Amino acid sequence: MMSRDNAAIGKAWLDAFNEQDLEKLLALYDDEARHYSPKLKIRQPETQGLIIGKPALRTWWKDAFERMPDLRYKATSITANDERVFLEYERIVPGEDVLLVAEAYDIVDGKIVYSRVYHG
Repeated sequence: MMSRDNAAIGKAWLDAFNEQDLEKLLALYDDEARHYSPKLKIRQPETQGLIIGKPALRTWWKDAFERMPDLRYKATSITANDERVFLEYERIVPGEDVLLVAEAYDIVDGKIVYSRVYHG
């Protein structure tokens, strides 16, 4: 896969998230994908911040969409190579301060196999 294709994955991820289209979002992931987020450590401490597989991802994002229907992400940078996407964005929730976020996605055969979230 060329890096421009991986950059397209980053753009597709943002679009699916902002549309709150769970099926489009999950389609970008491998069935056994791993996802690490500091927010998981807070909301689901038993995970120690790491969830594995599409069912866990579905539950995680469905909860986020239900709790924050106005949540949006605004991209500030998408950088990609043949193996990874590095996405920087602003997390925007009305009534809250804007949060700077970065995510790294490891890509194998056109699917996200591991994603890591970093909050500023």
